[in-house]
Amino acid sequence: MLSKVKNPKLAKQGKLSYEWARSHMQILDNTINRLKKSQPFKGITLGFCLHITKETSVLLLGAKELGAKVTACSGNPLTTQDDIAAFLASQGIHTYAWVDQTAKEYDWCIEQVLKHKPIILTDDGADMNVKAHFDKNFKKLKILGATEETTAGVTRIKAIEKQGKLRYPVIVVNDAMTKQLFDNRYGTGQSTIDGFLRAMNLLFASKRVVVAGYGWVGKGVAARCKGMGSKVIVTEVDPVKALEAHMDAFEVIPMVQAAKIGDIFITCTGMRDIIRKEHLLSMKDGAVVGNVGHFDVEVDTKFLLNNSKSVREIRPNLDECILKNGKRIYLVSKGRVANLVAAEGHPPEVMAQSFSNQLLSILHILKNHKKMENKVMGVPKAIDRQVAFDALAAMDVKIDKLTKEQIDYKSSW
Repeated sequence: MLSKVKNPKLAKQGKLSYEWARSHMQILDNTINRLKKSQPFKGITLGFCLHITKETSVLLLGAKELGAKVTACSGNPLTTQDDIAAFLASQGIHTYAWVDQTAKEYDWCIEQVLKHKPIILTDDGADMNVKAHFDKNFKKLKILGATEETTAGVTRIKAIEKQGKLRYPVIVVNDAMTKQLFDNRYGTGQSTIDGFLRAMNLLFASKRVVVAGYGWVGKGVAARCKGMGSKVIVTEVDPVKALEAHMDAFEVIPMVQAAKIGDIFITCTGMRDIIRKEHLLSMKDGAVVGNVGHFDVEVDTKFLLNNSKSVREIRPNLDECILKNGKRIYLVSKGRVANLVAAEGHPPEVMAQSFSNQLLSILHILKNHKKMENKVMGVPKAIDRQVAFDALAAMDVKIDKLTKEQIDYKSSW
């Protein structure tokens, strides 16, 4: 099977969304056009396991324009935009993705991508890399390397490396400065507000918003909630990040205390069991709970959905759960990544930087895989720096250059 999508007739709408995204992703568009003449991916197969959004479609079609055979599936069962999947399939991208997949269907789609025998993988959450390492049907695939898009995936890949089982080099695109500082902070910050507003359509101003985690994602979410007029509370386990949140003028308290006073809860940690049974039971009537971490393990949705007197979808992507104590807890996107399930994910401008890193990192693996060790590594600094220059040029921002005297001074003792 060359593709499986929900409705091929949605391709026309998907094309319009693709064109809108590409027109706002000048950084990535410039990178694609700069490389197009040399066709660096000619004759190779690339496998992608990413959220199938309009921004992702620009990356996938860009890889095809550079000569690759491209095959793709979604990095999450709920984050496919069906019109984009249909459009990609219509353009010769072998696409296995539709929204609201079962766990079995999601797994099947990843297998279909691997059956095309890609030699480089691009992953978001590491599900494809895990299968390539531990599924007996794919352990013998000749894979030159991979790139990983998100924090949760990096954690899993590093665990494989620590066990001494990493079969090929993996470039951690998530840790590139031009990805982490912008995609994680500005992208997630804005798209989280978008997702929660679409789901609940409530006022942020005056509400106590509890942000769990103060990494780059948490910083972005906290800043945007503050900008909406919210009273932001941060929960943390890292003393340095907690201190930073405190110095940024946020209230920092443990979750056991925050649970009793918060109105809206947003988990941003990449860790499991952040909002547990005891927290849910102590929340105020009408509290809204959601997650923007990659996996649906941060909120104990199993307890919430299975131990409520009643559960009903009161709005799209918003479940009303009435606990046995009579309190109502509202769950956004069933605890899955709310900014992609309830909204459309990051804006195209910021994803242009992340996907430029992806494209250039794939090219780096293709050119250098013979001398790369089977280790987890960062994006080469030259690529990170080039993306920053490309981003500034796309935004028409000019900066100074060091003079010869300054360069000499910098290198002198």
